[in-house]
Amino acid sequence: MSEKQKKPFQMPHTFVIIISMVLLATLMTWIIPAGQYERIENAQGIKVIDPSQFSFIERTPVNPFAVPLYIVKAICSRIALMLVILFSGGAFDMITKSGSLQAAVAKVAKIFQDRLYIFIPIMTTLFALICTTQGVNQFIAFAPVTVMITLAMGLDSITGAAIILLGGAVGFATGTLNPSTTVVAQEIAELPIYSGIGYRVVCFVVFLVVTNVYLVRYAMKIRKDPEKSPMYELDAQNGQKKLDIDSFGNLTLRKTLIVAALVVAMAAMVYGCVKLDWDMEEMAAVFIGLAVVVGVIDGRTPSQMSTIFIDGCKKMITAALIIGLATAIANVMSAGKIVDTVVYGLAQVLNKTPQFLMAPAMYIANTLINFVLVSGSGQAAAVMPIMVPLSDLLGVTRQTSVLAYNFGDGFCNYILPHSTALMGIISAVNIPYDRWMKFMWKLFLIWGVFACLMTFIAQMANYGPM
Repeated sequence: MSEKQKKPFQMPHTFVIIISMVLLATLMTWIIPAGQYERIENAQGIKVIDPSQFSFIERTPVNPFAVPLYIVKAICSRIALMLVILFSGGAFDMITKSGSLQAAVAKVAKIFQDRLYIFIPIMTTLFALICTTQGVNQFIAFAPVTVMITLAMGLDSITGAAIILLGGAVGFATGTLNPSTTVVAQEIAELPIYSGIGYRVVCFVVFLVVTNVYLVRYAMKIRKDPEKSPMYELDAQNGQKKLDIDSFGNLTLRKTLIVAALVVAMAAMVYGCVKLDWDMEEMAAVFIGLAVVVGVIDGRTPSQMSTIFIDGCKKMITAALIIGLATAIANVMSAGKIVDTVVYGLAQVLNKTPQFLMAPAMYIANTLINFVLVSGSGQAAAVMPIMVPLSDLLGVTRQTSVLAYNFGDGFCNYILPHSTALMGIISAVNIPYDRWMKFMWKLFLIWGVFACLMTFIAQMANYGPM
């Protein structure tokens, strides 16, 4: 008898990973001693831990049969945030169905096809700006378009995929406006929504410049000598068709207005949250309003608008549910009174790290966690309840700990073989993972260096509020 062929390892579904973590947290409430820090009110009126007042207390282990109830209660506690994520998916689907972004990309490609140093930064900036509110996986279906454009310009499929992935990475990982990462983390950290946006914009620009320098240099090398591309032979074998740029139509007034509506909506959310004390409910309402405005401009009937909006919401339901599931981890640990004990233990470890490297160490810790917990919102809900009191204890501002989480969660997604965004896009355009990594590994290391630098600067500047 021949030996059975071994099946390749498949990463479990995110739900499986998070529920396993909920069960592990439940087990830990039976093993780890319960502990508690005393809380004091700081100058901003926020309760923070007193690092000199920790004590062990009576255990309150969590009943494993109560786990489903903890999950339900966790979802109920995050319902407003979940609606923001669902409705953002509906609004964005309305925009993509209008063809506005496709027409804008084709227009730019036609104008700057002989000037890569202009074309590539424009394109990556476009995706970076959009991904300040959306996940990169929204563009899986759009990847073949950018690949055909870059092939038509004498480049390779990696450049086309990288325009989306790298631009989107900068927008998502710097966390400027992202409702599923920054907002979740800041809400847990008891920070004003979108507070500290100035420095995150600086980070956005720094990483965008660094990324574009890397990608433009690569693209110019490939145009000069196509055989240097890791995809040279495969692009020819795959029979990639060159794009007829005119097939996407002109950037009409209607499509221009739709793009403008997206910009206005993003600006309104920032202004409302920073100046008008908007919360989740107002942000969810903005996305509903954006969907309606885009649908009207695009000439959709009410029934068509409803269908598209619901389809977009369906695409985000997994991300929304992950937030509720991951919140259950913190709730179980809190009920078992082991959060402060974990914080106390981590503090003892990090106390051996030089004080000025605390923030970079937090970034590295979040990067390692992201290898297991890829979901941005899930990681925020799972780790921020620990990182927030830990940052209080170590003298790092809560805003800095949010930044370290953003970087650790975001940039790592573009080298992980179980990342939905990465694998979805490179699979859609037939780029093997090993060929992508030949292009990507150096940039990931560069990102890591700059992430440590920017978190270090944030720590030294006492980046706030909190």
